[in-house]
Amino acid sequence: FSLIPTSSGINAEYGGIAVDHRRKNRSQEGLQANVLRLKEYRSRLILFPRKASAPKKGDSTQAEIDVATQLTGPVLPIKQVLSDTTARVISDEEKKQSAFQTMRMYRANAKLVGMREKRAKEAAEDDGLGVKKKKK
Repeated sequence: FSLIPTSSGINAEYGGIAVDHRRKNRSQEGLQANVLRLKEYRSRLILFPRKASAPKKGDSTQAEIDVATQLTGPVLPIKQVLSDTTARVISDEEKKQSAFQTMRMYRANAKLVGMREKRAKEAAEDDGLGVKKKKK
């Protein structure tokens, strides 16, 4: 998990949840899904006190401990949500377009934007006769 779901009211160090500080949540939907998974995990988690005579805050009650059983297999499997996209026929307009050519034009425009602005500025400074003014 990343640090953000743990900052939403869930203490990750308590309960053995692994946190990776390098990880980033790239979408709000993924973040919400992780928060819900953590909350569900915490609701099912039964923490045994280290000392039975002195349980700490957050430890499970004696009734929960008596009912506890060891789980085997995947405890909380991640459910993959399938997208509802279906195959479709490519239109003639899409066939005529070239993705490579489009990307090439965008790259060229981004590269040449400064030079084009400079030329436009110099053309505006011309005195109309096609002769550039000398810079001093």
